[in-house]
Amino acid sequence: MEDNPRQEINIKPGREPVYSTQGLVCSISPQAANVGASILSAGGNAFDAIVAMAAVEGVTTSVGCGLGGEAFGLFYEAASGKTWGMTASGKAPSKLDRNWFVDRSYKSIPLTGPISAAIPGEIDALHEITNKFGTMSFKELIEPAIIFAEDGFPISRFYSGAFQAMNDKLDIYQSTSSIFTNGGLPLREGQIIRQPELSETLKLVSENGARDFYEGDLSERLLKSMLDDGGLYTSEDFRSYQTIWYDCPISTFYRGVEVLETSLPSQGFMVLEMLNILECHDVKGMGLYSPELCHLMVEAKKLAFADRNTYMGDPEFVSVPSGEVISKEYGAQRGKEIDFHKAMKSAPAGILGLPLTGDDTSYLCAVDASGNAVSFIHSLSMGFGSGFVAGDTGVLLNNRIGRGFNLIEGHPNVIEPLKKTMHTLNAYMVLDKGKPVLVGGTPGGDGQIPWNVQTLTNAIDFGMNPQQAVDAPRWSHTPGTDPETINQEPFLDLDFDMPGGLEEKLSGLGHNVAVNDTGSFGGSAKMIRINQETGVICGGSDRRSDGLASAL
Repeated sequence: MEDNPRQEINIKPGREPVYSTQGLVCSISPQAANVGASILSAGGNAFDAIVAMAAVEGVTTSVGCGLGGEAFGLFYEAASGKTWGMTASGKAPSKLDRNWFVDRSYKSIPLTGPISAAIPGEIDALHEITNKFGTMSFKELIEPAIIFAEDGFPISRFYSGAFQAMNDKLDIYQSTSSIFTNGGLPLREGQIIRQPELSETLKLVSENGARDFYEGDLSERLLKSMLDDGGLYTSEDFRSYQTIWYDCPISTFYRGVEVLETSLPSQGFMVLEMLNILECHDVKGMGLYSPELCHLMVEAKKLAFADRNTYMGDPEFVSVPSGEVISKEYGAQRGKEIDFHKAMKSAPAGILGLPLTGDDTSYLCAVDASGNAVSFIHSLSMGFGSGFVAGDTGVLLNNRIGRGFNLIEGHPNVIEPLKKTMHTLNAYMVLDKGKPVLVGGTPGGDGQIPWNVQTLTNAIDFGMNPQQAVDAPRWSHTPGTDPETINQEPFLDLDFDMPGGLEEKLSGLGHNVAVNDTGSFGGSAKMIRINQETGVICGGSDRRSDGLASAL
């Protein structure tokens, strides 16, 4: 799979791709990217770099991730030639089910406060990665995050926008407001933010290990603060938490290369389902920004989300037909439902062999000189998660329970005790002859699926280098799965620098279309390409955010 370093595409001038033979990392946080590169420079591997970067991102990009969040990842270990998948998503409390909410006249699950939070899996995941693959100590890897939390860092223009937009949410709880607002007012660009309580918590887990978060003194403090504000978790709920590893990530072949995705409860299967639909068509021949290709992709997205919303849930609780959904035969069958002359107003779920049952996030990746590769995504769910900092721990909790579950009786994703919600998080890795040639992903909730498909086809079908692939104009489409938009009419949003006339042509097919001219549209994608013949590594980080690709 060859790239064209100067592919002519219609993009706003952005960054140049970064090249290396010694190692390369990508992160939404410049501080984290620099820490990752320094870890590689000090002799650490890609796994060490990911742990250190993720910990720093949890301090420097608290809008999207942190100790109170969850994580998924794909890990290629060069020495064994084996690829591992990891799930670090939290479960619902053992005391919480649909009836609890119905009996109290809730129409939906709250999106703020500890009642909305899943058990955080982030810190256990980072400790597990270190133990399984790392060469440096957990304490060494967490140290940079401790320093940024204690000494502080200046807020960027992008980050200041998040504080401005979500100030009301950050001002609900005193424990949150005291850290993330300026006396109730939004924090500003250039202002230094310090998190001394989070620094102390990071010190504790770096010295005592991650289990202190789940069964030690720190755990007791976390639980007390949650219970005091309406949470329902028990000490046993926290004590039983563990990261899940698996050695057979879900995958499909696309144009001769194997695309791997994170497995359920991640919604990564939808990337594979969409690619299977696209492979039945001459994507390159249609043209990069042709109305035909855009229409095909949008319709494929509708079909994949219809299957997600109908069939998918925690595989420990429901019979999930994911193998059938990502098969080539099913993709070809679903693709026949697309009318190239008319947009679907409502996409039906596919007919399966089983009966029917009833950036708010951050993505980062790393590749080292030995050939190890990591594709990693972590999140608080919505921006600043639940808006609730747990007491004096400095830990901002996610709101995955509120965002991910529903109260529909019999639905595969209805809330149940100790159940995992279906998850927007996903990350991909592409193998050629068993070795990684692409790693990538993006934050962005439901937008992750179509944006990952677009960047993948940019690289595979159109030969773009990673920087071009993530910079290129792209589209977004709602509804997806988010409770705030799931009942809305279908809406297609085009990046502002897509070719003129595309809006009119897609409108003529029946799409409800608008052009987004904010300049920050479309997530914060990252991609690294590895040339297995030359050893050259090339990385790109989205122009739409603070992101940075950093190399040795």
